[in-house]
Parts: sequence; C-alpha cells; structure tokens
Amino acid sequence: MKKNVFFSVISFVFLGFILSACSGEKAGGNGEAVVNIGYTGPLSGAAAYYGENTLNGLEMAVKEINEEGFEVNGTTYTINLETLDDQYLPNEAAANARRLVQEHNTPIIFTPHSGGVKALQVFNEKENFIIGAYTSEPAITETGNSLTVRIPPSYAGYVEPFTKYMMDRFGNKLAALPPVTQYGKDWAEGLIPHWEDQGGEVVHNASIDFSKDTDFFTLLTNAIKKEPDVMLVGGPSEPTAKVVQQARDLGYEGGFMIMDQAKLDEMKKVIGESYKPLEGSIGTMPLVNANYPGTEEFVKKYREKYNEDPGSEAGFHYVSMYIFVEAMKAAGNTEDAKAIYENIQSGLDGLPEEKKVYVIPGIDENGGFEINTRVAAVEDGEIVPIKVE
Repeated sequence: MKKNVFFSVISFVFLGFILSACSGEKAGGNGEAVVNIGYTGPLSGAAAYYGENTLNGLEMAVKEINEEGFEVNGTTYTINLETLDDQYLPNEAAANARRLVQEHNTPIIFTPHSGGVKALQVFNEKENFIIGAYTSEPAITETGNSLTVRIPPSYAGYVEPFTKYMMDRFGNKLAALPPVTQYGKDWAEGLIPHWEDQGGEVVHNASIDFSKDTDFFTLLTNAIKKEPDVMLVGGPSEPTAKVVQQARDLGYEGGFMIMDQAKLDEMKKVIGESYKPLEGSIGTMPLVNANYPGTEEFVKKYREKYNEDPGSEAGFHYVSMYIFVEAMKAAGNTEDAKAIYENIQSGLDGLPEEKKVYVIPGIDENGGFEINTRVAAVEDGEIVPIKVE
C-alpha cells in the first residue's frame, strides 16, 4: 500500500513538472508568474558588438520591469529573457527560435537582422509567436505575416534625403559598397535607382562580406580608382567604421552615405575620439542627440550601467519591451501571441511618458511602427540635423 502511495505521489509530481514545462509561464523564486521572452541575435563574430547593443536595451527594460512586476488579470508577472547566439546567420536564428518556442513557449522573439526575421517568418504564425523585428527592411512587413512587428522605421525614408544631401555637397558619382547580406542588397537596390533618377552615376558597385573580410584595402582601392564623389557603406557599426577609416587612409576625401544599421556615434568610438574621419557622412540621428521625452533619463541610466553612450539599437529594444508588456496588460493575456499583437496599439497608447525613448504614435496595418525619420550629418566635426521633407 505504501509503495502504491509512493508511486502515486511521484507520478503526481512528475505530471506537475511536465505541465509546468509545457506552459509559457513558470513560477519564479518567490512564486510569482513568469513570462518567457526570446532573443536570437549575433553575440559572437563580426556583428557581436551590434548584437550586444540590442540585447543591452532589452536587459535594461527587463530589470526595471521585474523590480515591481506587471499585473495582468490580477496576477503579477515578471519576465525571463532567454537569449541565444545566432552569429548573424539566418539558419541559426531559425534553429534558435524553434528551440525557444519548444523549450520555453516564448510568445515573443526578438531578432535584430533581416535574414533572421525572414527565416522566422517561415513558421512563426504556425508556432504562434510574435517576431520583434529590429530591421529597417520594408519587405519584412510587406509579406502579409500577421505576427511580425518591424521596430525601426523603414530605410525607404532615408533614400531621398541621403541622395539630395550628397549630390548637393559632393557630386553625383557613387561607389556602392553595401554588405553582402540581404539587407545590404535590398538597401542598395532601393537607393541606386533613385540616385540614377536624380541624374547620378554609379561608377562602382561591389559588396563586402563582413563575416569573411577584415581588411578592405583591395575592395576600397578598386572603388577609389573610379573616382567616386560618394560611397554607400553600411552594416554593423564596428566593421563599417573600419571601412570608412581605411578609405580615408587611402586618400578618399568624398562623402559617405551610412546605411541605417551603422550609427555615426558608434562609428566614432571605433575610429577615435572625434568625428573628423566621418566628415561629410550622412546617417541616422544618434540617440544621444535626440530629444524625446524619455531619452535623457535613458541615456543617463545606460551610461551608469555600461559606461558608454547608448545607440538606437539599445533604445529601440528598451522601449519595445515596454510596449509589449503594455500590450499584454491590455490583452489580459501573456501567452497568446495573436491577442498580444491585436493590442499593440493599446500598448503604444499606454506607454508611460518617461519610457518614451522614442515617440511611436502608432503601428501601421502591416505591422511597422510609425516613427518619423530623423537624419543627421557630420559637418565641421559636429552632428547636425538634416531636414527630411
């Protein structure tokens, strides 16, 4: 009899363990309910610095949220952030996402590269999880995927102001040196036709594989031989900065169009203490130069924690985590991705003013956050805003 009771108890405990493991919520150390949120991004390799910056923003938000928890239908929740390294590879991102869903039942998975987003879009609707897509690639919200949120603004908004500024300041001969990634190809394919429509000439068109290339001397030498006025470069900030520095070392004196993944302030830190090598560059407005309601406080806290200035990657991920939490509260649900997605506008509306590192008034019908494009250039060693029509 005692033996039967013993096995009954063991069976009951084992069943409870299985049920708990299959749930998207789990008990925390103090018995609180926990929501698992996933992240797959480059935490090693050439894009590791970029990946770490995106993750820093998420971790800051999670730490703040967990200090008090958040309430959904009378239950207080905290967040458990599950992170996996995909080395910037789409196939690894897909494998990581499947693991996050199967092992942790994550209703939301962040990924900060378009290749990874597209890999996840193959199965995210079936597996019922939202993709927190940190990519400016407009195509990812034009596929009809009903559970994708594009976090930053589309790069399409940079094409016209970049082109006008560069032609006015430097001339109409362009050397295109985008990264070999899908993002890089699409960015170039979006800009080059507009450049030519405005009377510009593409004198050189090649690509850079940051996963293989660490010395860009030959690539840049071939480009500079064509005497371009402007270079289109981009990708993660660290290797992009090295491209710019080597171009200057080779005597190139023209302008740089910096694709939006790379950030002027982050590139400055790689090159040196001043913006001098980046003179004549145009790119996105650095977060530290912005004046949104929550920016100043976020920058202060980030500097205290990481002893450096935050980039937009950190800022956008920080505010996005808060938006998703507000959406869960509005949905009255922490597990159903569809219910959470349907309440993202309510999440935007409910975002506390002090958390508005960026002002995001809405989400469009395709799943892209609606954000005003902000552009800056380096003139006389200083960041100056460039008006966008």
